[in-house]
Amino acid sequence: MQRVWNLLKKLFCLPPVPTLLVAIPSFALVIYALSAGNEPPVITYTAYFLSAYALVITVTGALGIGDWLRKGIMQNPLTAKILSIPLLRRYFGEVAFRTEASLYQGLFVNLAYASVKFFSGIWYRSVWFGALAGYYILLAVMRFILLHYVRGRRQTGEKIIFEWNRYRLCGIILLLMNQTLAGIIILVVYQNSGFEYPGILIYIMALYTFYAAITAVMNVIKFRKYGSPVLSAAKAISLTAALVSVLSLETAMLTQFGAAEDAGFRRSMTGATGAGICIIVLGMAVYMIGHSTRQMRLLNEDKESVAS
Repeated sequence: MQRVWNLLKKLFCLPPVPTLLVAIPSFALVIYALSAGNEPPVITYTAYFLSAYALVITVTGALGIGDWLRKGIMQNPLTAKILSIPLLRRYFGEVAFRTEASLYQGLFVNLAYASVKFFSGIWYRSVWFGALAGYYILLAVMRFILLHYVRGRRQTGEKIIFEWNRYRLCGIILLLMNQTLAGIIILVVYQNSGFEYPGILIYIMALYTFYAAITAVMNVIKFRKYGSPVLSAAKAISLTAALVSVLSLETAMLTQFGAAEDAGFRRSMTGATGAGICIIVLGMAVYMIGHSTRQMRLLNEDKESVAS
């Protein structure tokens, strides 16, 4: 068994440089195969296989690639000049400040995206766009709740019981968001429709989606070590947004590259992916609510024991 495990590690956990040397050409090949559309089946299936393998080794090697790139950047003389600027030094050196900046950015993007979808829903009389607007409004509400708390403090770990309270509230909203997400998926499957990106924009969105998903998973794992429920909740929100981006990308690729007679396949793929995402989001929400409630109860019991 140990021999099999070591073999799997050698196949799917590569060092940073080999990972990049395999992943970049593989992703380029699958983009070429999808855009050409008339390549021999051998090339097409080879491109699909290599891209799937590249995605796996990119996910497993993401932390190593990040550390490798970070070391290279930090050793660059230009980095020292950049970090001499107080605002940038603070951004790269303070976790809470960096989280606050990302919450501002996410809040702005969510509100802008919700506004576009809301007015698109009115203009096109589309329930689908209206459901998307509701989803991104809830995302913005969660980011605002966390931002309102983070603005009043700079050091993580202070007033931990209040952090757990915000963490639980985000879990409750995430639970409500899952109902909106399920409605969106049902609409997509029922209407057999999807997102459409003109020209090469779909490839740009694919790269962004892979980056957002990998980064979100890494941050959820990495920020647990800081022991701050607020920071963990912020990264859980980012992971939820990344999962929906994956679903949007899948529907767009099936719409753009799938044939008209593949309607059943498109419904099956979208339904399966959507159900998987709903289960993941539901699991995160239930965990956040249950874990925070348990932690708050333990903290209150400790307070009562100290007081007595």
